[in-house]
This record gives sequence, structure tokens and C-alpha cells, in this order.
Amino acid sequence: MNLLHVITTADVGGAEMHLLAQVRGQVERGHAVRVAYLLGKGTLRPDFLAAGAQEVTLVGKSPLALWNLRRSLRWCDVVHTHLLRADFLGALAATIWGKRSVLVSGKHNDERALQRPWVARLHGLIGRLPRRTIVLSEHVGRYMHTVGKLPVESMVCIYYGIDPAPFAQAHAERSRLRPALLQEFGWQAEDVVWICVARLAPQKAHDVLLQALRQAVDAWTQRGEAGRLRLWIVGDDPFGEGMARVRGWASEAGLLQDGSCVLTGIRRDVPALLAASDGFVMPSRWEGLGLVFLEAMAAGLPILATDVSAIPEVVLPRETGELVPVDDPQSLAETMVEWSRNPQQRARMGAAGQARVRTAFGLPTMVDRTLEVYRSLIPPRP
Repeated sequence: MNLLHVITTADVGGAEMHLLAQVRGQVERGHAVRVAYLLGKGTLRPDFLAAGAQEVTLVGKSPLALWNLRRSLRWCDVVHTHLLRADFLGALAATIWGKRSVLVSGKHNDERALQRPWVARLHGLIGRLPRRTIVLSEHVGRYMHTVGKLPVESMVCIYYGIDPAPFAQAHAERSRLRPALLQEFGWQAEDVVWICVARLAPQKAHDVLLQALRQAVDAWTQRGEAGRLRLWIVGDDPFGEGMARVRGWASEAGLLQDGSCVLTGIRRDVPALLAASDGFVMPSRWEGLGLVFLEAMAAGLPILATDVSAIPEVVLPRETGELVPVDDPQSLAETMVEWSRNPQQRARMGAAGQARVRTAFGLPTMVDRTLEVYRSLIPPRP
């Protein structure tokens, strides 16, 4: 099949990394793939090309993008759109150029924009143009039906899948990777290192995380525990002032000055950073699924997150991690301190998370089930 993916950006993010894995799997199975994106820096363009995509094209977000998509739409057998802006523009372009019958929409998140009544009504109309809507969790499916006004009959749930090998390999090499990374940031072997990998966006609640870290560091110091609590915040904000905002919160809390927190920006060695850490924490306010949770679990980390959206479909409380109330820095801090004192508990949850990723979130299953959806739309050839 000739497959066209249209996505809002080609920068680092959960949906974009998911699509990268899809492209790699689809090319490996003998399909031809092109990627079009609407805006952003296109930092993942080399990665898509390395994964086997024939083209990775910036088409823009203006009405001219409808024309810019014409050539690839005429070429493809199936067009799959991802994220809200690309869903809207891609649905219109596919309808104009005669590809509506093979149009698939991918819903990666419980989009907050849909809570605006006029956006929900528009989505309920344009969202009925695709023949199939793939939702990445049961929660997102319910949200798209009740808030996004989409019919359940067109939906199919396909969980994210990942290749756990790079993360499991890094976990196996922890004793080699951790000393070098701690030395890079001037930290000590006895320090307890937490990590958060996410876009620096309000959805991820970095303000709550930094409040919790301040409380946890103070409690840890007062108890006279060995080592210090540390936090890597990995990620950036390609569309706004997220880095400046998070840096300001960390500075106000004194976490940059005392070395408790480091903002690394975007890193290409995330598996190594995860493996060198002791726990993963991300207090999201909403989350379609959370690809990074799977990555952290594959790296053998316990997950501390919030009891919202689809996260309970991924993180099993007291088995692979713990879920606390949203916007509750005190509960977050208390759990961080408790786990920091208990390496056996962290190891048990980390091992359970690795097993869960292997059994419930396999990459081949995700790729094959998605291709089955595509094939169901293509009429048989005589």
C-alpha cells in the first residue's frame, strides 16, 4: 500500500514518536510511506527519513496546504491524519481530492480544545468524514464520543506499542551509564534521581512537579537521609515559552540554585537517562495514554503519575507505580520521599512495568492492527 500520514508537527512529542514507530513498522512490512506536516521546526524529519519514509514535507497550515497535499493524496491508497489541526485540514483535503473513502483519523489525546462548544460542533461535523477513527485508549474513545461528538461505530481502539529493546538494553547497562551521566551534572552516586520526560506544556503540570520536588527535598534533608533528591526535566516547548516558564518556577523554588533540578532540554539519549534514574514522575492534568510511561516502564522504572484520563489504563497502582490526585503537590512529594527511601519497592514495581510493556503494549501488534484497519477500507481489485 501507498500510505500518507498527515500530522500537525514533526517535532518531538508523544504523537510524533508514535507515528515514527508506525512509519518504521509499515516500511518494514513493505509499504511505501510519505509524511506531511503543517507547522513547526520539523526536528524529526531526519528520523522519519531514516525510518524509510519516501518524503517528509512541510505543507503549511493555510488554505494553500489543501493544494500542497494534492500530489500525495492522489498517490496514496490510504491517508491517516493525526492531531486536531491535521485532522481538520486533512479531512477537507481528502474530501476535495477524492480520498474520503480511505481516510483514517488518529486520536492521540483528550483534546482540551473540544471543550469549547463551537469547536466540538465543528469537530462533530468534520470528524464524521473519516471512514475510521483510531483512538489510542478506551478513555480517548469515550471522550471523543461524549465531548467530540463522534459516533462510536467508526471507532477502533489500538493502544500505543513500543519496541522495548533500546530501553531494556539501557536498563541492563545501568551500572555503566549511571556514573557518567551523574558526573555530567555534578551529582553523586548516592543521590536518588527522578526524571520527567515531557513537552514543557501546561498539560504536564511542571509547576505542580516543582512544588512537590521542593517539599520532597526539604523533607529529605530534615530527615538527614543519605544523598540528595535530584530531578531531570527533559524536554522543550517548540511552540511557546515553556522553557522560560518552567525555568522561572524552578528558580523561584530555589531548585536550580541548590542543584536539585536540571532542565536538560531535548536529549537524544533518553533511554540512557531513564536507565540512570531511580523513578519516573509526571503529574499530567490530562493524558491520551502517555507514550513516555511505556518507555519508562520498559527501562525498569516505577511510575508516579496522576489518576486522570487514560493513565489508569497504563499504570497499575501499587503494581507498576502509583497514581495521586491531580494538582496535588503534597501527595506527589510524600510518594517521592517514600519511594526514595525504598529501593526494593522501586525495583519490584520497575520489573512489573517491564513485564506489562512486553505483554500489553507490543509494537508489532500496534502496527499490524493499524494495517488491518487500512486494508478494510480498500476495495478489492478485480
